[in-house]
Amino acid sequence: MPSRSAARQQTTAARRAVADARRGARAAARAAKAPGQGRAGRARGWAAGKTAAGVRALVNKARAARDRHTQDQVAAKRAQVRKAPARRKARWGLLKSAARFQGRRLLAALLALPVGVLGCLTTPLGRKLGWKWLQHPGRRLYRGLMRSAQEARAERDEQIRARLAAEEAEAERDPDEIGDRVERPAPVIPTNDGQEAIHVSGFKFEEAAAEMENAARTYEPDGNMEVLAMIDNLPTALLSIANTFRILAERSDEEFAFEKEVAAGFDDIHQTLINAVDAAETLVPLFRSVHAQDIARHEDPRNGTEAEKGWNV
Repeated sequence: MPSRSAARQQTTAARRAVADARRGARAAARAAKAPGQGRAGRARGWAAGKTAAGVRALVNKARAARDRHTQDQVAAKRAQVRKAPARRKARWGLLKSAARFQGRRLLAALLALPVGVLGCLTTPLGRKLGWKWLQHPGRRLYRGLMRSAQEARAERDEQIRARLAAEEAEAERDPDEIGDRVERPAPVIPTNDGQEAIHVSGFKFEEAAAEMENAARTYEPDGNMEVLAMIDNLPTALLSIANTFRILAERSDEEFAFEKEVAAGFDDIHQTLINAVDAAETLVPLFRSVHAQDIARHEDPRNGTEAEKGWNV
């Protein structure tokens, strides 16, 4: 069974063939109605044939240009969907870098303020003695701190932009990532014979989610270290769920007969789940920090596990 893309191409080719046939029929009808016999009639027929060939060439050229324009638009939309997570991450990183710079500016002002007050006394003395290091110490301290903060911010921003360029280049190098990693169910292509095809999909997200919910409700771990292992793997699991909606966003934009707003909605869900992945990554060090002593008894027991059990209540 052909894919959806192949079915769309087949439908377009059939529609264009019908249009060409109708155009040819109208040209043949006009040629049949044209009077004239002999050399003049043959000349008019030859001119009509050349005109029809020219029309066909112009139509094919316009169709090719329209197809290239459509392919360019689809490629640009797919590139935007692939690059959206990296660009959003880069924007967030630049905002944090700017906030950190403003914090250092405030700190520099607070540190330079008492030194500047002291400079009200040392500046006249420095001018009288000709010592520049006594003149305007608060101003020079503030400028030095701000110069260091600006250099640090420029370095951070450059690293963020370089990382963004690398991620965008990676997305451009592997445009067929989804097709290589995901086993797609057999698509159902609507036919023109008036019979409605039965759609049986192999993707049932609600059943998988219900199974996960039921597993969490009935989960009885053998020990807290088992829960720790689950938390360590939680970011990877949530990333897989987020990638599910990223795949749906890309396929909605490329394969499914959906409007662009639907793909954007799937992408918004993907970004929300990416934030959940970030929250899960912060949970791992938090859990290990607040339970450091308990975890150490299991991962690095003193004189063996059996000896460490003497502290159990």
